[in-house]
Amino acid sequence: MDTLRLRNQPLGDKNLVGARVEAARKDLGMKQKELLAQLQVRGVDLNASGLSKLEGQIRSVTDSELLALSEILGVSLNWLLTGENK
Repeated sequence: MDTLRLRNQPLGDKNLVGARVEAARKDLGMKQKELLAQLQVRGVDLNASGLSKLEGQIRSVTDSELLALSEILGVSLNWLLTGENK
């Protein structure tokens, strides 16, 4: 049985997209492990800690990560950055 782990820390301020990445991933029913695998297929080398920090807005996101996340999650870059026009 999988249980959801709750974030232990408040959201940071290192990126604009982390909370939306997490929301889009969860909307797709995708686990972090699955997203990491899809990122690696696209040549983005990110580990579980890095993704957790990205989603928690504790770490910055690179342009190549942003593009891959948009493609994998099926959302626009504009939505990831602004929350408008998913």
